Amino acid sequence: MAKVMERYKYNIFGREVLIERSQNRWATFYQGSEGKRRNAGIFVPPEITEIELTQYLADLCHEWATERHPSVVRLGENK
Repeated sequence: MAKVMERYKYNIFGREVLIERSQNRWATFYQGSEGKRRNAGIFVPPEITEIELTQYLADLCHEWATERHPSVVRLGENK
């Protein structure tokens, strides 16, 4: 199993997503309350940097936006 180098939590227009980067690849997950997780199906190209990630997610998932959830917010990180 590859060591995770970067881990970020996001609220993407009301959906909480865990995003991990290891071996120059991004992976996205929905995480359940009991700790289990499933693939979120959001593809992030390897050339996207951590600095570009929030804007990339906003551009990609803008169809999810609602009046109640109008933005993408980084909730935290775990390195």
